[in-house]
Amino acid sequence: MTQLNEERLLQVLLAPVISEKSTMVADKYETVVFRVVSDATKPEIKAAVELLFKVQVEAVQVSNVKPKQKRFGRNVGVRKGWKKAYVALKPGQEIDLQNAQ
Repeated sequence: MTQLNEERLLQVLLAPVISEKSTMVADKYETVVFRVVSDATKPEIKAAVELLFKVQVEAVQVSNVKPKQKRFGRNVGVRKGWKKAYVALKPGQEIDLQNAQ
């Protein structure tokens, strides 16, 4: 595998996903959910999390979120779809998203 570009890795993660489901997954499975760029690969996501948060990643699962159709009066529009990544950490590892700045 080629050396991953550090500049690219800093742009892969967009934001943590804070929702009821992601909080439940984080507590139960030591997994953190991130919104990532749509062309990110699993090795890139793993390397980016390890670089930014100094933790060890066990596995990465990726999911594409479909765009939603929304109406504005009689006009129909479409929100953009996006990609989210479930990052499973090795046992004993933890990411504190409140103080990660």
